Amino acid sequence: MEITEINISLRNEDKLKAFVNVTFDDAFVVRGMKIIKGGTGYFISMPSRKMPDGTYRDIAHPIQNEFRQYIEKKVLAEYQKSLSREGGEISENLKIEVEESRKDF
Repeated sequence: MEITEINISLRNEDKLKAFVNVTFDDAFVVRGMKIIKGGTGYFISMPSRKMPDGTYRDIAHPIQNEFRQYIEKKVLAEYQKSLSREGGEISENLKIEVEESRKDF
């Protein structure tokens, strides 16, 4: 499975930095991912729904950790590009290592 499009909508909030929509294989889209600035750096939050008990449960999420890392690296790389186009900067060092060769998931 390959990411074929990433759309980023930047936000300038304390923790929420962007909303993200990701298209896979030009055939399937996941809307409502978020880029969050946490205590140890930036990460991707999957779309979720509030449950009756007040907790949140992911609506869609990767099952394999390797696929989660693939999505996160691609999305954070695109986030960094979006910030550069807007003239913004990331206050901390955002380390992104996007692999040139893609794995088949």
